[in-house]
Amino acid sequence: MNAPAALQARDIGWGTRGTRIVERVSLEVQPGEMLGLIGPNGSGKSTVLRLLSGILAPTIGEVLLDGQSLRALPRRALARQLAFVSQMADTQDAIDVWDAVELGRTPWLSALQPLSAEDGRIVRAALAAVGLEHKQRSAWSTLSGGERQRVHIARALAQQPGVLLLDEPTNHLDIHQQLSLMQLVRGLPITKVVALHDLNQALACDRLAVMCAGRLVAQGTPREILTPALLQDIFKVQVSELVDPQDGARVLRFKPLDSAFP
Repeated sequence: MNAPAALQARDIGWGTRGTRIVERVSLEVQPGEMLGLIGPNGSGKSTVLRLLSGILAPTIGEVLLDGQSLRALPRRALARQLAFVSQMADTQDAIDVWDAVELGRTPWLSALQPLSAEDGRIVRAALAAVGLEHKQRSAWSTLSGGERQRVHIARALAQQPGVLLLDEPTNHLDIHQQLSLMQLVRGLPITKVVALHDLNQALACDRLAVMCAGRLVAQGTPREILTPALLQDIFKVQVSELVDPQDGARVLRFKPLDSAFP
């Protein structure tokens, strides 16, 4: 018998005030896979991530984590298995980096149980994974945008989840921070679902799922998905494919439909 998908959506839908935001989305994410969720602004990517994370409950369909319905999982059990990093979450609390990452251990503690030496080891390992050991006692208010995103990822890693969901983690970051952060995410040895707006970043995913107007319209490898026909239909752009002469990497160049390539 085949092992269950790490994360599965079965015909999930969600709406508010009579408006359907997500309509009957079905997808599977295999253990260890990095799935990129792409689509135009307003296509439903962030809502799908919140449904997959359990932050929102689908009005139809269900989400399964390792074969178990999220509806049947207590919140603490869910937080031990799945972590969610939103777009540039912020806080006004006077908190330092260590304390922020330490919050990731909360699902593993009881109300009367202090953090153990093992919890401290896990927090240090999470900080090391994002390259912020030297910032562990820095105040949150002193961090750059990229450092704050790394802290959020470290907090998620401190949960020791099997599945990590990230909503446009490179949003508002400069190019160096974007590249470093995506390299970090790709290297994490867990299952990942990442909502992305940069289609060149999407090339590094194992598979892509394309959202448009609240529906999942295509799934496949980056080479299968990022084709001129689909990009013209969904993203309203022309595309040409270039090859980096240094390493042979595929690079996409885009132009609006009303512009012709030279």
